[in-house]
Amino acid sequence: MYKMKNKISKSLKISSVLSIITIVLGLILLVFMITVEDEPGALPLFLILVGTVWFFVNRGRIKREVRKGF
Repeated sequence: MYKMKNKISKSLKISSVLSIITIVLGLILLVFMITVEDEPGALPLFLILVGTVWFFVNRGRIKREVRKGF
């Protein structure tokens, strides 16, 4: 039982880190595109949006798992 709990926790932590990395990459690309082309572009904005939504969905999943007693 303990191993299952640890795997769920580990996958949620990895998902949180990946969502934050997506947001940071989007911000870096946004700054780069604004300085080079004077336009933000769609891809960096999409990365920031997807990363943010992913982060908050994952945060809700973590809270739900904690309430269940995992």
